[in-house]
Amino acid sequence: MSEADRVPSPAAPPEVAAAAPDERKGKEPEREKLPPIVSAGAGAAAGLDRGSKGQISTFSSFISTVNQKKEAAENRSSPTHLVFPNIKNVRDLPPICLDVRQKQRISTDTLPSEMKAPVLPEPVLPNQPKTMKDFQEDIEKVKSSGDWKAVHDFYLTTFDSFPELNAAFKKDATASFNTIEDSGINAKFVNAVYDALLNTPQDIQKTVLKGIINSLLREWKGPRTKDDLRAYFILLQNPQFNNTSTYVIYAHLLRQIATLVEADHHFLVHWFKKLSQKRFKQLVERLLQFISLRLFPAKPEEFPPITKCSWWIPSASKVLALLNTANSLVHPPLIPYTDFYNSTLDHIDLMEEYHTWQSFGNSHRFSFCQYPFVISIAAKKIIIQRDSEQQMISIARQSLVDKVSRRQRPDMNMLFLNMKVRRTHLVSDSLDELTRKRADLKKKLKVTFVGEAGLDMGGLTKEWFLLLIRQIFHPDYGMFTYHKDSHCHWFSSFKCDNYSEFRLVGILMGLAVYNSITLDIRFPPCCYKKLLSPPIIPSDQNIPVGICSVTTDDLCQIMPELAHGLSELLSYEGNVEEDFYSTFQVFQEEFGIIKSYNLKPGGDKIPVTNQNRKEYVQLYIDFLLNKSIYKQFAAFYYGFHSVCASNALMLLRPEEVEILVCGSPELDMHALQRSTQYDGYAKTDLTIRYFWDVVLGFPLDLQKKLLHFTTGSDRVPVGGMADLNFKISKNETSTNWLPVAHTCFNQLCLPPYKSKKDLKQKLIIGISNSEGFGLE
Repeated sequence: MSEADRVPSPAAPPEVAAAAPDERKGKEPEREKLPPIVSAGAGAAAGLDRGSKGQISTFSSFISTVNQKKEAAENRSSPTHLVFPNIKNVRDLPPICLDVRQKQRISTDTLPSEMKAPVLPEPVLPNQPKTMKDFQEDIEKVKSSGDWKAVHDFYLTTFDSFPELNAAFKKDATASFNTIEDSGINAKFVNAVYDALLNTPQDIQKTVLKGIINSLLREWKGPRTKDDLRAYFILLQNPQFNNTSTYVIYAHLLRQIATLVEADHHFLVHWFKKLSQKRFKQLVERLLQFISLRLFPAKPEEFPPITKCSWWIPSASKVLALLNTANSLVHPPLIPYTDFYNSTLDHIDLMEEYHTWQSFGNSHRFSFCQYPFVISIAAKKIIIQRDSEQQMISIARQSLVDKVSRRQRPDMNMLFLNMKVRRTHLVSDSLDELTRKRADLKKKLKVTFVGEAGLDMGGLTKEWFLLLIRQIFHPDYGMFTYHKDSHCHWFSSFKCDNYSEFRLVGILMGLAVYNSITLDIRFPPCCYKKLLSPPIIPSDQNIPVGICSVTTDDLCQIMPELAHGLSELLSYEGNVEEDFYSTFQVFQEEFGIIKSYNLKPGGDKIPVTNQNRKEYVQLYIDFLLNKSIYKQFAAFYYGFHSVCASNALMLLRPEEVEILVCGSPELDMHALQRSTQYDGYAKTDLTIRYFWDVVLGFPLDLQKKLLHFTTGSDRVPVGGMADLNFKISKNETSTNWLPVAHTCFNQLCLPPYKSKKDLKQKLIIGISNSEGFGLE
């Protein structure tokens, strides 16, 4: 199994050992063998029928009718007769065959030869005469005759057991299909059967659920076969599990899938990635809904007490992790990573989840932080900010204690990271201040410009960030190279004696995250991937940092033309050695001098050929994005992590770090309109109505220019437009004047224009011709 194909273990802090959780709180009581099942009482039949088409009655009413339908199954050999005393006993079913699952985890290599069992062949499948065409014809006949018997018999037979499921849906009943690339399942037939199921009468839907229960209650006598995995794969797609009345059955299905061995998960992951986008998304949404309704049930009486089903959410989360892994193996992904977010988690105690994760890791107690892909970026920002605040308070408190212990008068300034800088020496002063006050980086930031009166209520801090970024990223400064094709900056590979200014940029980014400031920085996504490599500073200083695996896709985000050229080299059908005449060398210009670097020892003497061109391209990209800028990026990495050193970073994807630093590119101008404050205007004033008519009618590029003009960035904070605190103030000047912006306060000063045409003309001129960050 390749490393890339492994299903990742849930995220765990480095200081704790990882082990798969099986419950949400505390240790789960010892599981017992399934009790004998006795007949249902009349009271169990008082279930609530959902009534609407495509839904089923509650599980309790279904259970009470199972025995009454024996005649439909008398001529079949059912493994278990499904009769329940009452609904609570059904919901409290213990896990299935724990002892078997534990045994199958024992490596056969450790057993003596006389105890080793031979590999079991795939079981012989029952004959299944129905084809997809037969089934569809039966469905069509129902429309004219109203007789559901043939359809009922098909569902009764197909869902009675795992072998029957395979007999019905396997493309070739005689083939084993033991490969990860092909599940061997007729996906179109499965989809057709499930699409028709929700439109069948209630008794057919109940028959399907009865068969699923019988299958899940089956005693396992050995490791799972590939046919068993196929059955799980098919059952997981059942749309009946959208209904809360089926959640008890769904939970047991999820548990059995979650507790499969890693090799079985490996097969399922690769089968999941072959699903259509629609079916894949349905699986994810169904699992997210299951977790949400277990956390916040609309009708708590529908579910057993949380103490008796503490394994529901961990099981669902584990299956979601398999789907998330499958999604990451597909390029492009089947669905955006944001589709795995569960917004319900924004309303739970996130810090308790975080502290549980830090304290226990994956060993004893479940935490959603073990599965960070389900936590939204907004929720992660809350965790990071509160973790930062706690660190700030702790450091400030220690400073106060030290002052008092030395019998010195406490000064309120000691609670802040106070920056005093001159505008004329902005970079050097900032670097000196941050170097001297390295121990204070996790305190709240306050900035003072020397020779200027005024308190920093947030505006001066933002101005300091804007001016510093503007100066450092200027091409003449030489630290970063701007690539016009990709509209982004990348680290200059020029060698120098001191890389402290790169460390300053890293500190700036860290302070921005720490102090909830959105920066107008244009780094490619690859930069943030490197920034999390690793997410925690290694204790061994000899371990390299900021090194990650890179591909032509990463290079394309920075230098698209070069990436295209390398891709052409890989696909070239002629003789590479004779036609390109290249060696394993790279040439770079540094201060007007062309320098050569070998991509491997003796690279200047190794020609690039059809056989080794893949190696050449990979070494070339690795040199450009990793090796040639290692010292620059390492300084940048250490600067960022000197401020943001926190286990909370392990929860983030590279894309999420970018959003925290730079904001989200998705604009919602209607949300901005709803949250805008006014000074001198009312939202019903004619000028304001003209303004929003014009802005809402702007194309996206002009809307971004407006946002950049007024806030210094064309991106939106993680919390949305409301977090901008956008304000429109009345500018009592001539209507011949253009609008003015105070980017430090996200404020637009708007003259009282008399017509929509005049306002639109002046606004477009203003936002299209502002220099730099639009600072006044």
